[in-house]
Amino acid sequence: MVRYQDFDWREQMKIKVDFNHMMSDFLGSREGFSPEDMQGLADRVGQAHGSMAEKKNNGGMDWRRLPFTPGHILEEILKVAQNLRKEFETFVLLGIGGSALGPLAVQTALNHLHYNELPREKRGGPKIYILDNVDPERVRALLDVIDPATTVFNVVSKSGSTSETMAQFMIVQQWLQEKVGNQYARHIIATTDRERGNLIKIAQKEGYTTFYVPSGVGGRYSELSPVGLLPAAVAGIDIKEMLAGAAYMDQLCEEGNVWANPAYLLAVLQYLAMGRGKNISVMMPYADSLKYFADWYAQLWAESLGKRFNLRGEEVFMGQTPVKALGATDQHSQVQLYTEGPFDKVVGFLAVEEYRQEVAIPKTFEEIPGIAFLGGHTLGELIKAEQMATEYALLKAQRLNYTILLPEVNAFTVGQLIQLLEIQTAFLGELLNINAFDQPGVEEGKNATYALLGRPGYEEKRMELESRPAKKKEFII
Repeated sequence: MVRYQDFDWREQMKIKVDFNHMMSDFLGSREGFSPEDMQGLADRVGQAHGSMAEKKNNGGMDWRRLPFTPGHILEEILKVAQNLRKEFETFVLLGIGGSALGPLAVQTALNHLHYNELPREKRGGPKIYILDNVDPERVRALLDVIDPATTVFNVVSKSGSTSETMAQFMIVQQWLQEKVGNQYARHIIATTDRERGNLIKIAQKEGYTTFYVPSGVGGRYSELSPVGLLPAAVAGIDIKEMLAGAAYMDQLCEEGNVWANPAYLLAVLQYLAMGRGKNISVMMPYADSLKYFADWYAQLWAESLGKRFNLRGEEVFMGQTPVKALGATDQHSQVQLYTEGPFDKVVGFLAVEEYRQEVAIPKTFEEIPGIAFLGGHTLGELIKAEQMATEYALLKAQRLNYTILLPEVNAFTVGQLIQLLEIQTAFLGELLNINAFDQPGVEEGKNATYALLGRPGYEEKRMELESRPAKKKEFII
């Protein structure tokens, strides 16, 4: 196993967590937390840490093994990705939830923000599209602009029964058969369970190139598996460096001491905040490259922590609602609420120390002092000032906030960020005594969909739906 101490210069790329504005030293005791508040959780933290270690060692958290993916699997992903980069002009991922949000977050973080509009020689590989919904207009619009002869589709469904993804796949398979004939199978790659489900059976019968999701890895924790690694590699992203960053963070987060473990620290602070009625968690990146990390975080947080029952079977109706925001854009749409609305939020900033590009603001309009002051600065300076100003506004209003600071956005820091947020989520689940890895509330909607569309075996659910009270016309205007 690689230890983080071996990473030499990469320690300069370590993500930092600034939690000053969560503490009573800055916010006062009514809103902020003291070291004594945190120490009061020592027994619970110790139990949660023990449970995390046990699950990691006994297969209950297989996603924590993903940063240490065996070399032969990585080499196969890289080999296939390199061939796809040469052979195809378009790569389309078919998936939903964790199968799409993670790849989208990584692709937009690590590649040019207008990647698909770049000429082929600058991209070096195919255009990337992520089709994560079944809106018929959206699906048709994509098929209108891609050439089937030069497009490869990656269908991602661990269960092989995800209605949205499998419907997309059925449409695409028929479309390819009509357009490219008996060569259609080379245009489809399957990412699914190795042994169970419908998709693996189809893939084996049709002869698709196939990658596997480890059995103990759920969708929202799967970005560092082939689910996310293949599309990232096709997009030219250094997946080995991303895994190295995740491994580095994973080792940091083996520490049982909360003050030395960034994921545990954030989880403990959120636990304390939830105990005081802070039932909304805002994720606000101050970098467009990290915008979709807020979307990925929203699923991770909501689906992992929103639970009706705890592990003792008691009704707890637990959870903290995630909200996506983008700095500085949402300073002009949401921050008014955060500074003067209810005291029910924790605001988390994703900040960047060094942007990969810089744009100077020219010295013009010097006769207009109200804008002339901007001249001579850069957009990087401006957005950093905006972030610090929002921090200060929240502090002045006594609103809880913290900052996760990336030295820069690169494959190594993005890998760290993924592992940090996943471990934080899992550890908070342990503190709350809930199962952070299931999603029974999602299953009800899935089952109802199956029943409405006539899936065999769901006749009883169909009868249940048909017996529900009819809607009243007078309540529809």
